[in-house]
Amino acid sequence: MAGGLGVLGDVYKMQVYALAEYINKDREVIPRNIIEKAPSAELREGQKDSDSLPEYDILDPILYQYIERRQGPKEITAQGFDGALVARILRMVNMNEYKRNQFCPIIRVSPKAFGVGRRVPIVGKYLS
Repeated sequence: MAGGLGVLGDVYKMQVYALAEYINKDREVIPRNIIEKAPSAELREGQKDSDSLPEYDILDPILYQYIERRQGPKEITAQGFDGALVARILRMVNMNEYKRNQFCPIIRVSPKAFGVGRRVPIVGKYLS
């Protein structure tokens, strides 16, 4: 969360991997070890995103339905996602909404940017 412009702030993790593969299609620009390294916020030794989050191929579609498509927990669960997982992910998104107010500006690439383009109450309990 440091910097003047969040270039990847409106891109899902699986899209980041796809972009990296595209950039490397003709020659290795991004080293393979960076692409293959387990995702981590690197806040403590040995930490991995998968310690507290589902794999991104599961997480991204849930986030997409919630953020881009404005689907609620019932609609997302009806698409075949585990209800407890959906509830946990949406709760984490809503609990951390304040971070988007502290984040630098992002480049908008989606219809509903996950930065200032997504305005929701940061103290509301609208999912309960």
